[in-house]
Amino acid sequence: MKIIAELCQNHNGDFSVVRRMVRAAASAGASHVKIQHIYVRNLVYRPIFEVGLIEHGTTRAIRRPWRAEYERLSSLELTDAECSEFVELCDSHGLIPVTTCFTRGDIEKIYSQGFRSVKVASYDCASYPMIRELADRFDHIYVSTGATFDREVEHAATVLSQGSADYSMLHCVTQYPTPRESANLNRMVWLRQFSKEVGFSDHSSVDQDQLGVSKVAIWLGAEILERHFTVLGSDQTRDGPVSITEDQLSELLRFAHLSRNEQLAELDLEYPQWRVAIERVDAGMTEIEMLNRDYYRGRFATPRHDGASRDTQMVFNWEETPL
Repeated sequence: MKIIAELCQNHNGDFSVVRRMVRAAASAGASHVKIQHIYVRNLVYRPIFEVGLIEHGTTRAIRRPWRAEYERLSSLELTDAECSEFVELCDSHGLIPVTTCFTRGDIEKIYSQGFRSVKVASYDCASYPMIRELADRFDHIYVSTGATFDREVEHAATVLSQGSADYSMLHCVTQYPTPRESANLNRMVWLRQFSKEVGFSDHSSVDQDQLGVSKVAIWLGAEILERHFTVLGSDQTRDGPVSITEDQLSELLRFAHLSRNEQLAELDLEYPQWRVAIERVDAGMTEIEMLNRDYYRGRFATPRHDGASRDTQMVFNWEETPL
C-alpha cells in the first residue's frame, strides 16, 4: 500500500529538519513524502474572521486574525531552492515527492520545481478550475474529500476524469484531532465509485487513539494512508498531537502486511472499541467541520499582483477568472 508521510508544518520552517524527516520516512518504509506550498502572499484578509461571530451562544465563524496568521505562516515558508532540493532528496531515497497546491497561481511554479504528484486539500475539492488545471499538468492527483458535500465530490470526480492525470480520492474528517467515533471510515466504500484507489487522511490523536484508526482503515482496504509525520516532540510543532513517528510508521506497514484475519484479531485485542470508527456512514459534516470549512475554504487565493497586503485583490480557486 501507499503511505504518504505528510510533513505539513512539522519542520517549523527549518530545512535541516525536512532533510531529517525525509530520511526517517524512507527508513520507516513510506512510499511518498509530502510538503505544503504555503505562501503568505496568498493569505486572504476576511473581516469576519478578525473577531469571529457568535449568535445566541452559537459560534457562526471562528476567530483567526489575518496579521497573526500572516506572521505565523511567514516562518514556515520554504524557498524555491529548498522545494527543488526536497524533490531531489526524495528521488535519491526512492520516495515520491508530493506537495499540496493551495492556489492556481502556484501550479506552474510547483511543476517547475520537479513535482509530478500533487495533493488537493479538502477545502479545494470543489475548486473545479484549479482541479482542471492540475489534471492537465501533473501525473497523479490526490484529492481529500473532508468538509465537502456529496455533490461536490461527484463533480470533482467528473472534472478529474476529463483530465490526463491519474487520481485518487482520500476520505478525511477535517477536525483536528478527529475523535475515533467521528472517523466515519465506511465513507471509503462510497468513494470507490469515483476512483480506482481510495484512501484515508488520518487526523486522529496519537495520544488518545495510538494507531487504531489508521489500522481500521487499512483493514477496510484503504490503498493509501496519509498521516502527519514528525521527527520532533509532539509539543514542538503545531501538528504534533496528530503526527506519527518513524517507529509508528513502521508499525503501520507491519500491520498492513498481515492477513485480514490477523489484522482483525489484532484490532479486537488492542482496540476493543474500534468499530465506532466505521459507524457514521451518512452522518454528514459535524458542526466543527462546517466551521472549519467556512474558514479554510478561501483562506488562500491568487493575488492579482505581487506583494502581500490586506487590500490585495485575490482570485479564488473556484473562480473561472483568468489569471
